[in-house]
Amino acid sequence: MTDYGRGPGSAPWHPEDPLYGDQGWGAQQPTDGHAPYGGQPQQHYPPQQHPQTQGQYGAGQDPYQQAYQQPQYDGNGVPQHGGQPGYDPQQYVDPQQQPQQAQAQAQAQAQAQAQTLHQQQQQHQQQQYVDPQYNGGWDTGQQATMPYAGNAVPPYEAQQGGAYGENQDYYGTPDAFPPPQPPGRRQPEPEPETEWDADPQKEEDHPFFTGDEGRDDDGEHDGDPGVDRRGNGRERRGKTKKKSRNGCACLFLTVVLAGGVGGVGYFGYQFWQAKFGAPPDYSGKGSGSVQVEIPQGAGGYEIAAILVKNGVVKSQGAFVAAQRGNPKGNMIQAGVYSLSKGMSAANAVTQMLKPSSRESLIIPPGTRNVVVYKQIDKRLGLPEGTTQGVAKEQAANLGLPAWARNHPSVKDPLEGFLYPASYPVAKGTKPEAVLKKMVAQANAEYTRLDLADNAKRLGLESPWELVTVASLVQAEGKTHEDFRKMAEVVYNRLKPTNTETNQLLQFDSAFNYLKGQSKIAISESEINSNKDKYNTYTQKGLTPGPIGNPGNEALAAALDPTEDGWLYFVATDGKHKTEFAKTYAEFQTLKEKFNDRQGTG
Repeated sequence: MTDYGRGPGSAPWHPEDPLYGDQGWGAQQPTDGHAPYGGQPQQHYPPQQHPQTQGQYGAGQDPYQQAYQQPQYDGNGVPQHGGQPGYDPQQYVDPQQQPQQAQAQAQAQAQAQAQTLHQQQQQHQQQQYVDPQYNGGWDTGQQATMPYAGNAVPPYEAQQGGAYGENQDYYGTPDAFPPPQPPGRRQPEPEPETEWDADPQKEEDHPFFTGDEGRDDDGEHDGDPGVDRRGNGRERRGKTKKKSRNGCACLFLTVVLAGGVGGVGYFGYQFWQAKFGAPPDYSGKGSGSVQVEIPQGAGGYEIAAILVKNGVVKSQGAFVAAQRGNPKGNMIQAGVYSLSKGMSAANAVTQMLKPSSRESLIIPPGTRNVVVYKQIDKRLGLPEGTTQGVAKEQAANLGLPAWARNHPSVKDPLEGFLYPASYPVAKGTKPEAVLKKMVAQANAEYTRLDLADNAKRLGLESPWELVTVASLVQAEGKTHEDFRKMAEVVYNRLKPTNTETNQLLQFDSAFNYLKGQSKIAISESEINSNKDKYNTYTQKGLTPGPIGNPGNEALAAALDPTEDGWLYFVATDGKHKTEFAKTYAEFQTLKEKFNDRQGTG
């Protein structure tokens, strides 16, 4: 048996209920356990006469037959239910037993209908539903009104006890559940409230997604202030007026567009500046002082990067442009420069071309060690002789290669290893540090030239002898072509087959090294009487070691001499011009030319 319309007790639906016999909408009986009207208990009504059916729950039988039997009344007009289950005689009073109350009952029913109509109008405005039974209703085939016993309380007034027990009528309160609609007026159920509805903070505020156009300029809703955009009743979250969401969208778009235009403009300017604009540059000669070290072999952009890092110039492009615009710009050498901060690129180039601004020690090719030592002492502000003493005491600890050590009779074991270059020498640097840097530079160059293999190719015993040849070529030669011819003279005179000079080199430069001088005119008596191993007029072969520090050109010439048969040479002008001869007779002619120019003929 269905629980449709049942109260807390076991009494079934009374047959005289106006909805009795309506087996659901469209004459469909609701399934077991599913009651209409939102699951609320229904009112019990007085019984009506109805035909009895035969059998028990058979075909064509009334399932309510056994539950509803015509009651019997006693002498006082009280119905006797005879203990029928679910039938409570206190639920109603048969109106046939009290005819004197019919008029009062009709008036109460009219008042109840008027009150119900008024409630319907109010509930309709609040989008609530009313029970169609009291709205004129739809035709269900049942009587729309029923007489009530006693004070004829309307069926949708709150009741205590009876079929509703202690519960109130949920159709007659402001919080009532909407009753079912007739089939022709059914509407889809509203969407259940989602997590976003439950939490107002999670509502999408952006007007692109909400489509919220129902607010005026003051942020108030155009409709009912208690109704949200789904039509559900909802209290406003606060009295503060919200800013227009459309205004927020416009502001957002404005910011995005402004940022995009600004970004395009910035990168466009950078592109134009890089392609067509002048590079950033300071103006003037700057201020303050800063020491900047330029390494050996640094080019324009590398020099510029160092200057930018130290705050001397503003950009690499400005310095490189100024260097190219200066006729001597490519003559900037390695060293330590004293410059100012915030200089224009043109002033920086000009300053670096001045020798006075350079804090570096420059060693020209062919410079002897004794001269280098004096320059180091001067640069570091040390007493003269300090660096030479360090070189003599620490020669074995300064980085000489194995083939440059332990040569007897050498005047200076570091000769030929203080490689000609520009070295940064700032004040406070120790002499041994400067010497180590020079020796390291010489080792790097000699390794690059592969002196060991080339010495064997040229008939020399070791790289040491090759450096010695290069130092002699450097001391006697004047030009690049002189160097190669001079190298051939050395190799030809060293040959065992040389019968012209019998393996005597006869270089004045070696005798000057021995004497620590640089004379051009040397008497034959003086030079022929000296038996020192560095005197190539009396000693065959090479000197015990280099007589200076050869540069790149002299080293290249020693590795690649001419093969023309040169055996003699004379500096006919005594300074810049050197002439060569293959025979002794040609040599005598060149010697007479020299004597004539010197006025000693």
